[in-house]
Amino acid sequence: MPGSLSPGDPFPLGATYDGLGTNFAVFSQVAERVELCLFSEDGTEQRLDLPEVDAYSWHGYAEGVEPGQRYGFRVHGPFDPLSGRRCNPAKLLLDPYAKAVEGHVSWGQAPYGYPLGGDDLGLDPTDSASAMPMCLVTDPAFDWGNDRHPHRPWHETVIYETHVKGISITHPEIPPRLRGTYAGMAHPAVIEHLQALGITAVELMPVHQFVHDHRLVDLGLRNYWGYNSIAFLAPHNDYASRRGHRVVSEFKAMVKALHAADIEVILDVVYNHTAEGNQLGPTLAMRGIDNVSYYRLVDGEPRFYNDTTGTGNSLNMRNPHVLQLLMDSLRYWVTDMHVDGFRFDLAATLARQFHEVDRLSAFFDLIQQDPVVSQVKLIAEPWDVGDGGYQVGNFPPLWSEWNGKYRDTVRDYWREAGTPIGELAERITGSSDLYETTGRRPFASVNFLTCHDGFTLRDLVSYNEKHNEANGEDGRDGTDDNRSWNCGVEGPTDDPAVAELRGRQVRNLLATLLLSQGVPMLLGGDELGRTQAGNNNSYCQDNPVSWFDWEHVDRDLLEWTGALVRFRAAHPVFRRRRFFVGHPAQPATSARHSGLPDIAWFRPDGAEMGQPDWDVGYAKSLGVFLNGRSIAEPDRHGRPVVDSSFYLLFNGWDQELTCALPPAAWASGWSVILDTTTHHPVATGRLRHVAAGGTVQMRGHHFLLLQAGRKPSQTL
Repeated sequence: MPGSLSPGDPFPLGATYDGLGTNFAVFSQVAERVELCLFSEDGTEQRLDLPEVDAYSWHGYAEGVEPGQRYGFRVHGPFDPLSGRRCNPAKLLLDPYAKAVEGHVSWGQAPYGYPLGGDDLGLDPTDSASAMPMCLVTDPAFDWGNDRHPHRPWHETVIYETHVKGISITHPEIPPRLRGTYAGMAHPAVIEHLQALGITAVELMPVHQFVHDHRLVDLGLRNYWGYNSIAFLAPHNDYASRRGHRVVSEFKAMVKALHAADIEVILDVVYNHTAEGNQLGPTLAMRGIDNVSYYRLVDGEPRFYNDTTGTGNSLNMRNPHVLQLLMDSLRYWVTDMHVDGFRFDLAATLARQFHEVDRLSAFFDLIQQDPVVSQVKLIAEPWDVGDGGYQVGNFPPLWSEWNGKYRDTVRDYWREAGTPIGELAERITGSSDLYETTGRRPFASVNFLTCHDGFTLRDLVSYNEKHNEANGEDGRDGTDDNRSWNCGVEGPTDDPAVAELRGRQVRNLLATLLLSQGVPMLLGGDELGRTQAGNNNSYCQDNPVSWFDWEHVDRDLLEWTGALVRFRAAHPVFRRRRFFVGHPAQPATSARHSGLPDIAWFRPDGAEMGQPDWDVGYAKSLGVFLNGRSIAEPDRHGRPVVDSSFYLLFNGWDQELTCALPPAAWASGWSVILDTTTHHPVATGRLRHVAAGGTVQMRGHHFLLLQAGRKPSQTL
């Protein structure tokens, strides 16, 4: 270890290895003195004062300190919780810019800056080093070879939300030592599954280093989801098969393998809060470094935290150093780790520059002008728990959004919850009412029916109520607004009629999702028929409740899902880059067009819908004509985009319905190519042909897709 530090450089922040030694720099506006703490293999601690401070960056250079070196900081400064200052040099602090972290928090008195059992105004002198994880110096070198960002266009994107551990922890084809790791995610067994499904992007649940909450650990549980970040530049160490700083190279190897399969990597990032919680939380990093700068404190009562996340604290988006940390983190994951985009958890909190949500806040301004971050995929979870926090449709033009209105509308439609037919029409055509006025396109809408938070798809059709007893909160946790329907029986059943209806409902939901305009997102495992036994808040279930079950795969459902994804990829009329206009995109004299509108809506009797039909509150059936020869936008090379025309039939009634097809002016005839009453995903062999103006019989809760002009002898 070095005997002393030379001044070094104030930037970049964090630990930067240059081949001869390491520069250390940490921001603190409130510090009076900062110690760099270096730890040897046996745990011996060496403390060295950072000798210089410039622009509130405390810094020093340690010659001979190499990758793998464990370190942390101790900050000397005011401890005055009533004014929001909580420095305590007895507490070893993680570097907010750490690129790798080793170990975990050992809960007890040590991590807390105040005496447990009392209030938070007292100073606790217990040294926390033995109870804290350590930061690690890393080596930036990695052989990326010919790795490239796939740069998949938004309108061609199919997102698969998954958990790094959950997807591979039980997979029989993956070696046990790699299961549940970044290397397991990169294993051919996982990648081939994604490719067979037609997935173009994985959205990984949080991989920033996070903390397992004290309360959960005491209950024998863990923070499985990981929405409890503490280091925004470090990949979570639980997911590494390799230990120490090599976790970074394992993560990079995973990205490289997914890119080689033409699959993008999107990270679910949690920049709205940290694992330090409210005034009664532990002192792990930012609280002890500069509490007033990093966190939003209550105006007039800075002892307390302004919490719009439901987790105890919110990061202070008014502070330029906090904004710098977030932007430095985003750029690092793109430039050094080669990821392709981000999904921002509780993104409305990031827009709270003052109190109200402001989509033109400093954070969004910074992203807009950033030459790196502005060029990747940006997805907002457009809500938080604060006042005015539901902001679906209100994010800036660069952003796509998780469309919660899509989820709620489609769920309600198929469970017969009184969804107006016009609301369904808006959602399946890209939600132009939400996005068009801000200059955005249909791909601003990330359409989903299920995600990590809530029921799986199988549970959505199997449970009316949540069953969260295993979470240790007496069923108080998790939403009660599930918009689910158990099809007549709560939970598992041997009733063949109920089982058949549930299967049909799953297929109805998947068909709706994958044939809607916008960007479809699948919850990983839904294609396998995964269940959580009715748990709609499995955040603490790091066990088979949450893991993929590769032993009991619904093969028919897997085939159905993959075929639908591939079908969508083959037909551009289902993934248009622009919104429908309701009239011909070209003059009727064009060789490409027949003068028909790009979209049209029909009643069950085959007549076009007029305004009175949209106002019928009890209507639950709908026919939709999509004109494949009226796609106005060319492809990226300027060539016309031409597709077949299709007719979608929705019957949300629980009763059978006879539906008439459009007359010959719309198509010479139709062939049924998808029918949710069967297990076969897309028709093969001889197709069921229906004449123009003919009728089809629909069962209750039934979806049909017909293609115009196909002959009975044709195959797909």
